[in-house]
Amino acid sequence: MRSLDRHAFSTGGLVAIVALTIGCNASPDGLSGSAPSGSSTAAALDQATQPADLQARIDHAIDFALNHRHLNARDQAAWQVVHGILCFGRDLQVEHDGAVSGALDYLLQGGTLKGWNLRPTPHGVLAVVESGTKTGQGHPDQWLGYMALAGVKPDEELIVGGKKYHVRDLLTEAQWHLYQGIEATWPLMAFSAYLPLDAKWTAEDGGEWTIDRVAAMEAGQDLRESACGGTHRLVGLLSAVNRFKREHPGEPLTGGFRQADEKIREAFAAAQRNQQPNGRFSTNFFTRPGSSDDLDKQMHATGHTLEFVVLAASDEQLSEPWIERAVVDLVDLLDSTEDFDLECGGLYHAARGLVIYRQRRFGGAPAASESSAPAAPAEAARDDKRR
Repeated sequence: MRSLDRHAFSTGGLVAIVALTIGCNASPDGLSGSAPSGSSTAAALDQATQPADLQARIDHAIDFALNHRHLNARDQAAWQVVHGILCFGRDLQVEHDGAVSGALDYLLQGGTLKGWNLRPTPHGVLAVVESGTKTGQGHPDQWLGYMALAGVKPDEELIVGGKKYHVRDLLTEAQWHLYQGIEATWPLMAFSAYLPLDAKWTAEDGGEWTIDRVAAMEAGQDLRESACGGTHRLVGLLSAVNRFKREHPGEPLTGGFRQADEKIREAFAAAQRNQQPNGRFSTNFFTRPGSSDDLDKQMHATGHTLEFVVLAASDEQLSEPWIERAVVDLVDLLDSTEDFDLECGGLYHAARGLVIYRQRRFGGAPAASESSAPAAPAEAARDDKRR
């Protein structure tokens, strides 16, 4: 993957900087066309006063991210492609060896990609952590957590070194190498999807572990010191809390599940409190208000925060003006950067937030993502009116 290029252009009266990572580009030729002028969020809100108009704009943004931005095994690495799989599941395509095929199946069936480094262990299959590379897995069990959120089943076949394994082998390895203090954000996503809620197991540290204990450990971490402002950690906590609520409707939360729910509620309120007047979420996430002229930072913050907000919100809250402003602003931002390469992590988290919002508020799924989209709303706490 090439190093980041930077291109300045004027939008909304400000000089903004877009990080152009080769990949997630709008055309095979990369950057093309004139710099976008960018319509104001106020104008976009005027155009989206009717729900049908907003739905159409969201569908266009989702379709463009899926079908008009192209990934290939030459220029992109696992870090970019797995983020795309998180959003679009089996709909995401990747070019490789002169062919185009589904990215998820390509990887599961032994396809090669920079940063897709798996190796068998006595307890399963380990995905190697390559922190800071933006090619390989950046956090423990990140690939496993994202596959769980994308709806991949634990019994699906996984080819490693020409030998047949299964996704559950990534899961058993994640259970084994747990220890107190590990960053367990992505393992919690997988445990909440794949294990019985009351599962118990012994890890390498000799301790007994449960989903409740992992949730308590994650809830005790400082969001300010967490990846991407704590948004990933919150999505992991939501995975556990919403699983509890689905299996125990109406029952009070206890232990780690209660601690996780409290953390979620505090962050949800902070996201609204720190929101900018134009609808954009704070570049300081849940700590304090903040803005930036850097469009990469804006999309990163608003996209990641919206993904969390639309998973945590009740059905009624999804149509509240503050959330709608964020949605419209993000759609406007994506529209104005269609001719530009975008950093894949921010792009696909933003697109996933839109996919979940679209499904939960309007029902169904965008035509562009019908096969993969149903995995997302299952995480939403539809029956919780208190957030």
